[in-house]
Amino acid sequence: MKTMIQKESNLPEKLSKPALRALEGAAISQLEQIAKHSESEILKLHGMGRKGIEQIRIALEARGLSFADES
Repeated sequence: MKTMIQKESNLPEKLSKPALRALEGAAISQLEQIAKHSESEILKLHGMGRKGIEQIRIALEARGLSFADES
């Protein structure tokens, strides 16, 4: 069963459930929203790990996007 975020998102399909819940908890459902945050900000979300970050990075690059610069 797909969660609400999976039905209305363009996030990587293979992203782990904890990573999806982390993004959902931060009200993030689109790669464009992730691109407004730095990698370290997303990594700080409870449930997000290095593997999830790598999957997101690949998906961002495929759309010509990237994580925001570290501030």
